[in-house]
Amino acid sequence: MTQRGPEVPEATALYVFAACRAPGAALVAGLPGLPGVPDDRPVRTLPFGPLTAVVQSVRAADFTDEAWQARLADERELERYARAHHAVVSAVAARCPTVPLPLATLYHGEDRAREALARESDRFETALRRIAHHAEWGVKVFAPAARTPVVPDTPAPAERARPAPGAGLAYLNRKRGLQEARERRQEEAARAADEVDAELRLLATAFRRLRPHGPQQPGEHRVQVLNATYLVAEERAGELARLAEVLRDRTGAAIELSGPWVPYSFVGEV
Repeated sequence: MTQRGPEVPEATALYVFAACRAPGAALVAGLPGLPGVPDDRPVRTLPFGPLTAVVQSVRAADFTDEAWQARLADERELERYARAHHAVVSAVAARCPTVPLPLATLYHGEDRAREALARESDRFETALRRIAHHAEWGVKVFAPAARTPVVPDTPAPAERARPAPGAGLAYLNRKRGLQEARERRQEEAARAADEVDAELRLLATAFRRLRPHGPQQPGEHRVQVLNATYLVAEERAGELARLAEVLRDRTGAAIELSGPWVPYSFVGEV
């Protein structure tokens, strides 16, 4: 009869979602965590110095470089993990100031996690002080609609066959007029973006102006002229919404306000 040796424990890794100040398991009670992780490995807390990490034990084999690269190549699977990560961070952030860590932040064991996180304690503390009682708001501004559309004259077939005297000069003037109209609209859009950004900066605690996005959907003709994010105190959220409405009326630009969000943009790289 062949005897089996003792089972080798499955290698695990520690996945870290975020850092905060609040101690105790009640902070994360009932959070579902990452997809595919057994129920006996719930989201939990890990103290490191005066701070607390929100963590979950996972199978190390599921988070090797090869496994994670395969996940990155699968858009649907990557979205599952990103949503699960964000759900945990958002739930914790709703209870206390929280510094989210990047997706797939892993350590081999609790001791290594504590050591690595402790080295970042000063940065965590700075970020926690900055974002306490604040939220992140996204603002996108699109160029105002053209006030007077410029439509070039289309000659009739007979005219195309025999150009009238001076037709070449008229064509060049129309082209020049189109170009000048486009440049005026671009200048108006740039001024609108700068005006909106300047007003919102006065209200915000911190801000980041990002690269505008191109069209998000086929056939979309709106031109994005401002893509920015602002850190705003919770008690000023209503003021922010009213200001956005005033700026819509004043500039004629389409202004999209989104939030409140966990302040990912204002915690620094950790």
